[in-house]
Amino acid sequence: MAIYLTKESKVLVQGMTGAEGMKHTRRMLAAGTDVVGGVNPRKPGRTVHFDERAVPVFGSVREGMERTGADVTVVFVPPAFAKGAVVEAADAGLGLAVVITEGIPVHDSVAFTAYARSRGTRVIGPNCPGLISPGQSNAGIIPPDITKPGRIGLVSKSGTLTYQLMHELRDIGFSTCVGIGGDPVVGTSHIDCLAAFQDDPDTELIVLIGEIGGDAEERAAAHIRDHVTKPVVGYIAGFTAPEGRTMGHAGAIVSGSSGTARAKKDALEAAGVPVASTPTDAARHVLAVLGGAARNGAPA
Repeated sequence: MAIYLTKESKVLVQGMTGAEGMKHTRRMLAAGTDVVGGVNPRKPGRTVHFDERAVPVFGSVREGMERTGADVTVVFVPPAFAKGAVVEAADAGLGLAVVITEGIPVHDSVAFTAYARSRGTRVIGPNCPGLISPGQSNAGIIPPDITKPGRIGLVSKSGTLTYQLMHELRDIGFSTCVGIGGDPVVGTSHIDCLAAFQDDPDTELIVLIGEIGGDAEERAAAHIRDHVTKPVVGYIAGFTAPEGRTMGHAGAIVSGSSGTARAKKDALEAAGVPVASTPTDAARHVLAVLGGAARNGAPA
């Protein structure tokens, strides 16, 4: 099992014929993703060859969906066109839109995430690495060869830390890794992923990676306390960040005590979540929790 993305997912790539779209489409195909088409309104009817796979280009998302049965889109278009790309995907009825593009104006993100939600389309991102269900499908830019299928679910604001935890826990492997993005407005939250992993029978433990800024992790802590029965291990980036200065992601800004790494750590620990001091320490926590479960009779 996995969340949001499986081997049955059929993927369109909006912006496939651009440099980034071409590069990452090739990587997604190599990872086993069923990329069924690209979308470029200026190049309909073209076919792009990726090694032995020929991928058609459609003039619209709706045409691509109707011709291929696609249910996922990955968005690689420039920031100025991202809002229109997501709205088009939502109007076509796609269930999942993975928005890799960074630098999207916040008011556009507010508009397209709300619109997609009203149409029943889940948005991952923007400004995110996407998501991967190892051994099944990869939608975005996450390296597919640094881990394997397994029983850990991972939700993270940070792409780089996603990759590091995937690599450090590669011997156990992951059900799904979701990079939700670190912008002030994102379409899928920690809570959404926690709920999905809680319902996934093949996810035994959840890793939550947060960072300074906003209150998403505090809200996630309350959700864990009230609704999550599976073990959760946390890591928060940004303990050394100065107040009042944006660090890394657009959403990573601290004002007073709000949004600090300490506040997030305290909230998670109050909900029973061990919060590691480094990514490597987080991996050790995971191994300790899973080892303890095995000793108590749960499957190793």
